[in-house]
This record gives sequence, structure tokens and C-alpha cells, in this order.
Amino acid sequence: MKCSVYIATSADGYIATPDGDVDWLHSAGNSAADMSNNPDMGFTKFITSIDCMIMGRKCMEAISGFNLTAEQWPYGNIKIYVLSNTIKEPPANLQDKVEMYSGDITQLISQLEASGYKHAYIDGGATITAFINLGLINEMTITKAPIILGKGIPLFGEINNSIKLTNAEVTGFANDFIQVKYTVAYL
Repeated sequence: MKCSVYIATSADGYIATPDGDVDWLHSAGNSAADMSNNPDMGFTKFITSIDCMIMGRKCMEAISGFNLTAEQWPYGNIKIYVLSNTIKEPPANLQDKVEMYSGDITQLISQLEASGYKHAYIDGGATITAFINLGLINEMTITKAPIILGKGIPLFGEINNSIKLTNAEVTGFANDFIQVKYTVAYL
């Protein structure tokens, strides 16, 4: 199964402030820029390429806190699994949108493959790090917001081995965000 990361960070590599806030994503960059060519910086194209999603508990809690309406929900009808060893039930506003999973990640991937899934979207810093350490991430798209936070929650935790990133594709956007897509090559 192909596993892909699609995530935004600050210019200094943080996915959130120390308290988990991501509001800076909406204020970073040139808000007056003409983004009519690619208003979501490729997210819709990416989301239509995947058939399931795996995220961490903190990522789910952040999404739950947004209190999105049905019209705002960005994932359509994609099957979403949330990894957590502590929470067994999702928040009320995500009850019909996510399924909780605690257990072996490689077993989950095997179950998804056996069910016919082909491309998973992996989200959340700790989850991405766990997948990298298991050698499961195939590609990463990282969008750098033009803001330096100075501290916060880093995209990557402790990586067991060096990871080589190849086949870089870079896109600069009118709002000063920069996106880099890599193929992941495990050494």
C-alpha cells in the first residue's frame, strides 16, 4: 500500500505551536495574493488520489476542535482511522467520520490492503514519525508557510535511521508558501 504525507509546517519545521494551535496557517503569507489558479495549493488533487487516511489522536482532536460543518469537511467519504492507545471513542462531532484503532500499525496496513485499499494519507507528527520508522512512507508533500514560530510541535520526532528524500518537485505559490514533494528512499 502506498502511504503519503501531505502536511504544512512553519518555515522552521513546526506543525503547531507548543499548545497545538495551527491558526498561524491562516494568517501566514500574502493574503492579498491571487490564488485563483490553485486556491488550496494542491490539496484537492491530493485528496482525490487517496482512498483512506490514518491520523494520530492529537490530529483528530485538533480537527474536532475546528467544529467543521458537513460542507467544510475536507475528507469527503474517505475511510479514516485514528491511532490511539488511550481513547476508545472519537469525540461526538466525529463519531460518524472516524474509526479508532489501537494496535500494530503494520497489521492495520495489512488489513487495509486486504480490504482493497491502495493509497493512505498519513497525518499527524507522531504518526508520520512512527510510519517513517517502520519504513512505510513512500512520498511526502511538505508545504512551508512563510512564518517562523521559534518553538512548537516539530513535524518529525526521533527518526531511527537517516532517510533519503529524492525526486524533489518544488512549487512556489503567489501567497509566498513553498511546497516540496519528495519520494522517500530508506537507506
